[in-house]
Amino acid sequence: MRRILHLVLNRVFITGVIVLLQVVFFILELFRWANHYVEIALVLRILSLLIVLYLVWRPNNPAVKLAWIVPILVFPLFGGILYLAFGHVVISRSLRNSIRKTEELTKKNMPGNQDVLSRIRKENLSAANLCGYLNRYSGTAVWENTQTAYFADGLPYWKRLLEDLERAERFIFLEYFILGEGTMWGEVLAILEKKAKQGVEVRIIYDDFGSVLQLPKHYEQFIEQKGIKCVAFNKLIPLMAIILNNRDHRKIVVIDGKIGYTGGINLADEYINYKTLYGHWKDAGIRLEGDAVWNFTVMFLQMWNISRDTDADYGRYRYYFPEKMHGKGYVQPYGDTPFDNETVGENVYLNMIGCAKRYFYAFTPYLITDNEMCTALKLAAKRGVDVRIVTPGIPDKKMTYWLTQSSYQNLIEAGVKIYQYTPGFIHSKCVLCDDETAAVGTINFDYRSFYHHFECGVLLYRADAVQELKKDMENTFAESEEITLEWCRKKFMKMNVIGPFLKLFSPLF
Repeated sequence: MRRILHLVLNRVFITGVIVLLQVVFFILELFRWANHYVEIALVLRILSLLIVLYLVWRPNNPAVKLAWIVPILVFPLFGGILYLAFGHVVISRSLRNSIRKTEELTKKNMPGNQDVLSRIRKENLSAANLCGYLNRYSGTAVWENTQTAYFADGLPYWKRLLEDLERAERFIFLEYFILGEGTMWGEVLAILEKKAKQGVEVRIIYDDFGSVLQLPKHYEQFIEQKGIKCVAFNKLIPLMAIILNNRDHRKIVVIDGKIGYTGGINLADEYINYKTLYGHWKDAGIRLEGDAVWNFTVMFLQMWNISRDTDADYGRYRYYFPEKMHGKGYVQPYGDTPFDNETVGENVYLNMIGCAKRYFYAFTPYLITDNEMCTALKLAAKRGVDVRIVTPGIPDKKMTYWLTQSSYQNLIEAGVKIYQYTPGFIHSKCVLCDDETAAVGTINFDYRSFYHHFECGVLLYRADAVQELKKDMENTFAESEEITLEWCRKKFMKMNVIGPFLKLFSPLF
């Protein structure tokens, strides 16, 4: 059943069905044995035309508009339906009201920390400007007094998380895209159940679509029976546009307001290589302890209140550290939402690329970029910046892999270095710039992360984790294959035929 669901809910499968329906309509037009074909076709064409006009008028990235207009015009009958299924952001009135209310609570509870920004400005104006941007457009503050620890793989992340969960005294908040039955989630859940019985407040948010193949139906009810509050975010409703958009792709843990986690790691066995699907699964996470954890506390409560409006006061979950944490540098957890017109996740990456002087390194499982990102990467390489990107050696999705590879030749010709992680699949979402600035989080280099999902990350400036990330990146380069132009030319069909065709539908991936 799970394999069938995986197939049926796959974006490529749904697109194929729509294309097939398009072909059927053409056949019907040829043979004209459908009595009401003309009326139906007219309605569908008008729908596609209206959506094209809507896209033209929207204040969106022109490259994204074009990426949708092309498939709509290629398939005029079902192009509009394709957009409604994959591209449109649906916001109900009740959801708008919930978002507005949570935004007001956030402004009330999140300080601007202008004194910290002033200190960064004296050290590095570009870094201060980026922190200021996140403060204004993500609503998150930048902090000192925070210890950071980077995890280069899922197993040590999980082991440390279990230790921290065991020490929880007041509350535990967990927010994940995927929960999967197995050893990893099972051991976490056992601790959560025990803590709930001890009087610790435990809340869980998981994405209903992200976990649909991993958990039984109505799993949130099973969790609530254990004394744990649980929300299945954005419940899966078949045939509705929202099933594939507006997903909660974040991974956040908050323990007592003291400790926070994020990164690419979900709570399922493949993330710790207890289950092998695509060679070695390499992922990254980061642990915070100190003042910056407050950002994650507020972000979790925002998402919780969107789904279940229960908290009028965030302040009771804040921990004020009486002790000095001795953490170096500056730390700024931030979030991104599909419900504003600000692509915060992409803009952080673009800013770091633009400010890079010596090097810009990136880990990403998917490299499906718009024109702005591609141009920024190439321009940085052309001005002498050492730009390196690591993508998977073994794919989790074949067509997405081919689309990622179709970008290689254009980038390599401009001087960008591309590596494929030979041991398996790299799921890490990390960027690093000039030994000073880094971002670790959930944000892929693709349309889904930049435009359609709830995402999060941690911006780091001169923090301890920056050097830990650099060491991991250098080790990863060494065990990866550098892609050459000769390699690209040998993949002529993928690079020059299949890839360019798939790019017409890049927003779907």
